[in-house]
Amino acid sequence: MNQENNITIKFMDVPAELLLYILGHLDVYDLVRARRVCSDIRQLIDSSSELQYLIDVRYFNAMPASLPGGDIAVATRRQLLQKSETAWQRAEYSQRNSIPMPYSPDNYRWSCGILGIPAKSLQQLKFVQPSLSDGDTHTIDLQQRICKIDNTVFEGYSFSPAQDLVAILSRTMRGESHAYDVTFRSLSEDKPHPDAGSPLVKALDNQIHPQLFDSPYTQSMIFGDYYGLFCKYAHTADDELVDFLQIWNWKSKEASQCLQMFDTDCGTTNFSFLTNDRFLVASARELKLFSLDTIDSVNAIRLVARFSFPALRDPFIFHFITFNPIPFHASAHNQLIAINMCMSAPTTNKSPYFTFYIERNTLLELESTYISRYGEASQDSPSLPWSAWGPKYTRFFENSDSSCTHRIFGFRSAELIGDLVSRDGVLQPRPLRIRDFNPHRVTDFKAGNLSTSHQRLVEGESPNSTLFLDPLGPGLPYIETISQEKFLANDMTMEANRITLLSLKVGNSMYDTSQSIEMLDFE
Repeated sequence: MNQENNITIKFMDVPAELLLYILGHLDVYDLVRARRVCSDIRQLIDSSSELQYLIDVRYFNAMPASLPGGDIAVATRRQLLQKSETAWQRAEYSQRNSIPMPYSPDNYRWSCGILGIPAKSLQQLKFVQPSLSDGDTHTIDLQQRICKIDNTVFEGYSFSPAQDLVAILSRTMRGESHAYDVTFRSLSEDKPHPDAGSPLVKALDNQIHPQLFDSPYTQSMIFGDYYGLFCKYAHTADDELVDFLQIWNWKSKEASQCLQMFDTDCGTTNFSFLTNDRFLVASARELKLFSLDTIDSVNAIRLVARFSFPALRDPFIFHFITFNPIPFHASAHNQLIAINMCMSAPTTNKSPYFTFYIERNTLLELESTYISRYGEASQDSPSLPWSAWGPKYTRFFENSDSSCTHRIFGFRSAELIGDLVSRDGVLQPRPLRIRDFNPHRVTDFKAGNLSTSHQRLVEGESPNSTLFLDPLGPGLPYIETISQEKFLANDMTMEANRITLLSLKVGNSMYDTSQSIEMLDFE
């Protein structure tokens, strides 16, 4: 006993600076466990702003790219992080700034707080970024960037502000051996991107029927070094009707690419990257997890796992499925994935809409569950039943219509509640609902360690719908906060410390409206 006390005393006799240096090399979870060893180590860790900040970053699941810069003192950074989290928990923003939009956005996309808007009449892509121009008066400006397009062949676009990249998809003339031209341009300078292996690549080259190809739906996505293009109902060179998915490493000079064809009977509707080497494909029956492998400098797609959706009551089917894209700066960080489902049936004009959430790391870990049960997936292998993964790991929400948009950042989601247009045909403001799926906060909320005045814990609930034959299950618990204030807006996006709204101002009638960008800062 005395010997153990002597060892403890000798350890604590080491200079505090050296002990803190040693503790700083621990993983955050080991650091938390170290606090439980004795009161002396706990006081030492609690006295260090650096160690406390590391613990808070992991506790709040904060993404490194969203945190204050290294030029700010650690104690201040920790204070800012905690202040922002408190604002989110209460759904109370600290600042609200607004600026009118000079034009009505159409076919727009959000990415990292930047709004992309095709202005076909001007043969331009406009990229609008609201930013504070005066920190004292809280006035904001719209910084605009422009990329030229040919509106006669323009098909679509994707952009990644973090990489200063915009990828423009253009149709080719009938009779060409390829379907589309994809150009990789600098977002800030409207010229070929300096990192692009080739400023222009040919999509589906020698894969299509030159006279019959006319895909009614395309989807594109940028994720790090990869650009993906999905084309539905495409005529192949052999005059078969298929769905194409093609992926490039846009930085590769060899223009390495890989191609996957899906039978149209499978009802493939969408795809989304999860990591640098994993992506999901949604069909009318299941989710498919693919691996993106590089063999001898050539990319190859490999099916690794399959996951069934819950069964639907006849005659309903999954008509269309989409993903909320994951920002690339979050590629190494666990976060929620939102999967949106539209159902249909020939016996009704109504189309039910649902969204379910699942953690990305959970979905990746289910790959090993699948392989341990069935081995590596193939086109003929079974899917992991919904009962083996869905009820435990997902959370379902029923949406009023397809315009209900779930925005996600990390473990937090936000949405506007209710219908934008009332039953009387009047535009109506709506409150914000913020859901926090952070498991650390949920645990503390259950233990009574958090304030409950503005929030409620939701667990054990699932949509009461007769549409599904399989039980949806209680799934992921979360903490819900609803804002007291209401907002007249038709869309929004979400970042670490900000919600940006596309707000509406009604004139003499609901058709006489103007739009503005409003920034709600939670800091």
